Amino acid sequence: MKFQLKNILAVLAIAITMFSCSNDDNEAITGEGNLKLEFDNTYKTADFAMNTNYTNSNAEVVAVSKAMYIVSNIVLTKEDGTTFTYPKSQSYFIVDEATPATLVLNLSNIPAGNYTKVKYGIGVDKTQWEAGATGQGDFLAKAQTAGMMWSWSAGYKFVAFEGTFTSSTVSTAKQFKVHTGQTGTDYNYTEVTLDFPKIALVRTTITPQVHIMADLSQLIDGANKISLSEAATVMGGAKLALVTANVSSMFTIDHVHND
Repeated sequence: MKFQLKNILAVLAIAITMFSCSNDDNEAITGEGNLKLEFDNTYKTADFAMNTNYTNSNAEVVAVSKAMYIVSNIVLTKEDGTTFTYPKSQSYFIVDEATPATLVLNLSNIPAGNYTKVKYGIGVDKTQWEAGATGQGDFLAKAQTAGMMWSWSAGYKFVAFEGTFTSSTVSTAKQFKVHTGQTGTDYNYTEVTLDFPKIALVRTTITPQVHIMADLSQLIDGANKISLSEAATVMGGAKLALVTANVSSMFTIDHVHND
């Protein structure tokens, strides 16, 4: 009889605990919270460092002095499939390797929930650009100051990847520039969708940090190989389309912190 009573008490204790946890979970997913997207640039498997020599698959030795890209139009997906679109007026960021503070995007006022993926653009979408200079808000001035525009009529630079290189045919360091953006009839804006390796728990008391790895080598050494020895400046034409196609493969998520 004592054994049965102990079992009953144990079952009741577990039930009460589960009920309590369930109530806590329900309370925790109300309100709003924040989420951080951290961009960690690499060069292949190496932690990226400016003005450091890296060798690409074309046997060119590359030293990068500028690595910048625009992240925009962020959309978060919950585990139930519903989405939250970050306000467009706040959804344009310049990630600049030379400015550490820009590597973490602080997103605020996000509905509390369990999030499983993120989608974002690289560049400024055409609809936004077509809103005209007065429709850009503060971002136009930021892009101009950062050197992420050619001119208003030419539009934004979506990616700016610059430095010097040498090769078997180029013995003295030569400057290279790879810029993506609007060229002629091609707009070259692209979107990236990444699944989280574990759920990001946005709560009023929890701010998840999503650690995104950005392999800069993919720009010229991804599925499409760009020989800088053949063209040290890539800002248009067929090669730019190849660079743009490489962009989406740059990004992977390493981990998610829920603390």
